[in-house]
Amino acid sequence: MCGIVGVFSSDGRLPDPMQFARCLDKLKNRGPDDGGVWADSLVKLGHRRLSVVELSGAGHQPMLSHDGRYVIVFNGEIYNHLELRKDLDPEGGWRGQSDTETLVEAFRHWGSECLGRLNGMFAFAIWDRKARRLFLARDRMGVKPLYYSNCDGVFAFGSRPGAVVPLAGPTAHELNPEALRLYLELGYIPAPLSYYRNVNKLRPGHFAWVDASGVRTSRYWDFRHIPPDGALLHRAEGEIIEELDALIRDSVRLRLMSDVPFGAFLSGGVDSAMIVAAMKASGVSAPKTFTISFDEKEFDEGPQAAAIAAHIGVEHRAERLSVEELLSLLPMYVEQFDEPFADSSSFPTMAVARLARSHVTMALTGDAADELFGGYHYYPLANQLARIARLPGSLKRLLKSALGTLPSHRAKQLAGALALDGSVETYNYLRSFGKDLAPLVTADVLAETHSSRELYEEFAASFAMDLDSAETGMRLDMGFMLPNGYLHKVDVATMAFSLEARCPFTDYRLVEWSMRLPAAYKLRAGHTKYLLKKALTRYLPAEQVYREKRGFSVPTAQWLRGPLRSWAADLLHDESILSKLPLERQRLRQLFDLHVSGARDAKPLLWAVLMLLCFVARHDRSIDLPSLPTRKAA
Repeated sequence: MCGIVGVFSSDGRLPDPMQFARCLDKLKNRGPDDGGVWADSLVKLGHRRLSVVELSGAGHQPMLSHDGRYVIVFNGEIYNHLELRKDLDPEGGWRGQSDTETLVEAFRHWGSECLGRLNGMFAFAIWDRKARRLFLARDRMGVKPLYYSNCDGVFAFGSRPGAVVPLAGPTAHELNPEALRLYLELGYIPAPLSYYRNVNKLRPGHFAWVDASGVRTSRYWDFRHIPPDGALLHRAEGEIIEELDALIRDSVRLRLMSDVPFGAFLSGGVDSAMIVAAMKASGVSAPKTFTISFDEKEFDEGPQAAAIAAHIGVEHRAERLSVEELLSLLPMYVEQFDEPFADSSSFPTMAVARLARSHVTMALTGDAADELFGGYHYYPLANQLARIARLPGSLKRLLKSALGTLPSHRAKQLAGALALDGSVETYNYLRSFGKDLAPLVTADVLAETHSSRELYEEFAASFAMDLDSAETGMRLDMGFMLPNGYLHKVDVATMAFSLEARCPFTDYRLVEWSMRLPAAYKLRAGHTKYLLKKALTRYLPAEQVYREKRGFSVPTAQWLRGPLRSWAADLLHDESILSKLPLERQRLRQLFDLHVSGARDAKPLLWAVLMLLCFVARHDRSIDLPSLPTRKAA
């Protein structure tokens, strides 16, 4: 796991060494073990290395191909790289066991078609010294980030915006109003947008060619069109479970490639338990596992994680915190996320990454199982709403009216959902941070930008035919929430502590297999993740598998009514910050009053606003953030 940065200019306008060194230094957490720079008259490439595979100098980057034509900077891992070497024969033989060396030789041999042969997580750039052009690529599911800017004839790229913006010219830091609107609707900024008007993210499953004529991007992999295979419903369920179990075990086996100590995150849930069980089944005698345990019982999965660890037989470590102690991570959170990001589970993710890094350098996670196998509560809800939508209009109106009379705000939101048309619009409503709240961006921004619903509709136009509402939601989550939200969170939170995270459920073979799996194997008999849970019962007792899903949550709603109340109020009245954003001030403050009064839980949108204001204050170093509380609330 590493950090990369680079600049290409067809007329040789490259940054001076000090400026480039400062940008490279922003990636030091991502790669504390080694660093390097390579340059010629048109390009400058920089790399920071976290040594996980091939610890010797044979893994140093930037790295040249054996024939000297290509120069690579690479962030990630190619898990099947030794297998690929069987079809490659570099002059003079292999220099070492680095997957970087395999990757640059694969590109030399196959060009962009090498991407179809890779099983891994990656973001890399290769400079062709002969053709004088740059090639960039990002892995299929978007595990690894890659930002770029193309301003005034200078192309810059890097692993985080903070390393790109200083190289991208004087206008690169300007706010992208469309990104702002989507952030307040979704809680993250979806690719290809970034917070900055002139900085983009390369989309997952895409590559780009860059030369004097400009930037051309192409998609090389796409899961959207794969239809569910109804024939699987006629096979014995045990056979399907065995197939799934074998795929997960092989995905985990590949991701055990390491020359450093490794382990896994272990919560009390199905996904991480399946990964740890597969580690044990793959020959790891005593996997090291890590969890965060909370003093507050309503958030604590520590006992469940300990029970799973004991049954599987692992070397388990837990750190016990109060949820209030997570607030000590807020300054690091604000510093490490180079775009506004609203997922408060980043705090416990950072805490477990900090714990793991004190013992290992690499850890496996259970991310992506919910999206692949139907783990979220709103998937069955989407199907229920679709069934209600088919009722006669008179019955729907009666039900909507009855829900509207109930005092619960959730009931009123459900009534609003009954008026929606189609799977995508329903999904957008269920996932939206705003739902029935008035937009917080100004009217001119609304007029100039697209909504999340429009974004989803465009993406879903390539879906396989006849998907039910839940399957539509899963695929939209895989295209948006997973890469831009959850995988982004894990990447930033772990890299903050120089820990490499690997996500076996993002293996493209497993993703394609899950697309062919009929919905009846995902949601059945009141259970989410039906087949995955069945597979896990091979390793754990049923009572440890069939537990209520809790998630990696923190009590932000209570924080904002308690220890963070005055801190939040100060931010929402700070004109030095608000003056930089096209937001409706009165609506912001009304939202805060609604929440703290208990009239409704406005936590998702309110927290998104506060993280936005923290980001803007951090971006403008002349603004001081209000001080955090120094003790627990009474």
